[in-house]
Amino acid sequence: MMALTTTPPGHDVILYDGHCRLCIGAAKQFQRLLRGHGTQLRSFREEGVLAAYPGIPLERCEKGIQLVQADGRIFEGAEAVVQALGRRPLGKLLFLYYVPGLRQVADWLYGLIARYRFRIAGRSCPDGACAVHFK
Repeated sequence: MMALTTTPPGHDVILYDGHCRLCIGAAKQFQRLLRGHGTQLRSFREEGVLAAYPGIPLERCEKGIQLVQADGRIFEGAEAVVQALGRRPLGKLLFLYYVPGLRQVADWLYGLIARYRFRIAGRSCPDGACAVHFK
């Protein structure tokens, strides 16, 4: 399978859902854990954010976080977490994700949580736009 790529930002960027309380909490944890590593966190819901990363459609962002590495490679969901935190000292343990079987379980669990994130943690939409998430 060919790796997804976009315009290289020159530093790592994590795209998360700024309308999801669970995602906002995770972004704050990433910010704390990645402090000093040049990783930028941005809500894909902010105007113009996705335009900076051609090839990452809104539909992909709705399914999970996106990690855009400095060179433009894109990772999503559980693998984005592993790649983002893997360079931290204890993050090396996250590479257990690549053990056959564990990856499938982690991806399934991540996908389940991502799919029901608004029911799990509620919404955080200042403009009332969150009604579109409950189709």
